Amino acid sequence: MPVVANRKAGKRRPTVIVHLVDGTYELFRHFYGLRRFNKGQDKPLGAVLGVLTTVIQMIEEKATHVGVATDHIIESFRNQLWPGYKTGEGIDPALRAQFEPLEEALAAMGVVVWPMVETEADDALASAAHLASEDERVEKVCIWTPDKDLAQCVRADRVVQIDRKSKAIRDENGVRDKFGVPPARIPDFLALVGDTADGYPGLDGVGKATAAKLVNKYGAIEAFPPDVLGEQQELALKFKELATLKTDLPLFTNVDQLRWAGPTPRFAAWATAAGAGKLLDRAQKLALSLSE
Repeated sequence: MPVVANRKAGKRRPTVIVHLVDGTYELFRHFYGLRRFNKGQDKPLGAVLGVLTTVIQMIEEKATHVGVATDHIIESFRNQLWPGYKTGEGIDPALRAQFEPLEEALAAMGVVVWPMVETEADDALASAAHLASEDERVEKVCIWTPDKDLAQCVRADRVVQIDRKSKAIRDENGVRDKFGVPPARIPDFLALVGDTADGYPGLDGVGKATAAKLVNKYGAIEAFPPDVLGEQQELALKFKELATLKTDLPLFTNVDQLRWAGPTPRFAAWATAAGAGKLLDRAQKLALSLSE
């Protein structure tokens, strides 16, 4: 999918398009994509190289400002809020072994990477989107993930969510079409229907259609009349806390810090050791084009 490139219009100041990538999702995607062909003979850095190739391709397609968020560990503060929340249990050891190498490789390639520990990659993406959207030079923020949580970050057509697999680009209308509620009410919607990927079940007897109807009628769960959810009101508020992403993480102070300026000197050694000569050539060629 071609990325949206930066543009210049007349004598206007150059506009910036920020691309925020869910590195953990991309690592999983490449790992299991390779599994379809390698018959379980996983290369130690196979998925890592896949993610790096994806990022390089984005830059080749004129992405200039890129940030990648990763789950350095799966557990977060949310595990203290709900005992069934997702953990790292059950992750394939060959996949788990590539978490930290991915972060190291991205940084060596000169890409801004946020490895999250107490919070999640989703929180980093939400915070980065919030920070970037406050900069008047930013024309658009593209969040590259299919994760339904991130739909809450969409703002009109300025902050959009891109699902690389389905090639869907969701602006505010797209979120409404998919979930039946506006982006700001996604945490309320997810609190009612649950999110099996994150490990919380939602409320008994509340499906997607009912959840959307309730949210559109009453707004935030906090504003629901007491008799609507009854004894499940407190549980719904707990699930909403799980579904609400943090937007106040101090990831950067200036959007220019996300500008890709080429690989660092250590990337050549990393790529050589990983047998990624073609990737190194592409990165170096792109770096040269920046100075032209």
